[in-house]
Amino acid sequence: MHRYARTDLLRILQITPRQLSSWEKAGLVAGSDDYSFFDLLQVKKVRDLCAKKVRPAVIRQSLEAMQKQVAGMDNPLLQATAYTSGHRVAFRHEGKLVEPIAGQFMFDFAGEKKLLTRTPIAAVPTKVDTSNAAELFTRGIALEEDPNTQAQAIATYERVLKLDPSHAAAHINLGTLHYNRQDYALAEEHYRKAIAADPRYALAHFDLGNVLDETGRVAQAIITYNTALQLAPTYADAHYNVALAYEKIKEPRKALRHWQAYLRLDSCGPWATHARNQVKRILQAEGLKLVPGGR
Repeated sequence: MHRYARTDLLRILQITPRQLSSWEKAGLVAGSDDYSFFDLLQVKKVRDLCAKKVRPAVIRQSLEAMQKQVAGMDNPLLQATAYTSGHRVAFRHEGKLVEPIAGQFMFDFAGEKKLLTRTPIAAVPTKVDTSNAAELFTRGIALEEDPNTQAQAIATYERVLKLDPSHAAAHINLGTLHYNRQDYALAEEHYRKAIAADPRYALAHFDLGNVLDETGRVAQAIITYNTALQLAPTYADAHYNVALAYEKIKEPRKALRHWQAYLRLDSCGPWATHARNQVKRILQAEGLKLVPGGR
């Protein structure tokens, strides 16, 4: 793996020693005199956010909030796409745009998106050692962010899996790329391999549930969503999707519990309006009273 000295990082990313030190003190990047390509990509994203007038403290709060909201997400800057939302940070993940501090999903208007990192590799002129799975995985994430390099992202993740067949995150990302292409068989294959590699990866169970639901296997999808919720009880998206699935098989009372759980986790986002309407409809249809704690 190619390593970069501190002076190399400052030169490549065109930042000052003072800037780097301030980000280290804020806990946004690890202090070091020796950096990997992965580290360069992390620092670049912090630099781009700060250039958009987002304060380091807000960036740190956004990262911590995103980690709490999305099961299995260790590094939001590298596992999701970052955007500015006023003076805050929003992340695109699983096809949704979320502002994690407020815990709100956002409408995604193409003209208003502010993509911070489209081609991070171009910022690093030194050839990356592509024999390393971790660096290849990081490259795959960068390629995945640009719609024009999706095929390259797929090829990169496949190379990761040749080096490390049990790389759960690569299986998940590759599965999602196939899912977005409506190649559900390949998506399912990779999600199942991710689960085999890491059975406690809630995101893998959630994604598999989406494939099962999309292909008409609703009862199996419900089981899979519930597994994700056993691993991550505050997984809002899983509550939302399993509620929809219960509605499909005409189990409104079971759906109700998950609509209410979703609202406890996200009471203000655009999907909350639909969830709230479903709660009212089910309560009226079933002749039930509002369950304490529901909204």
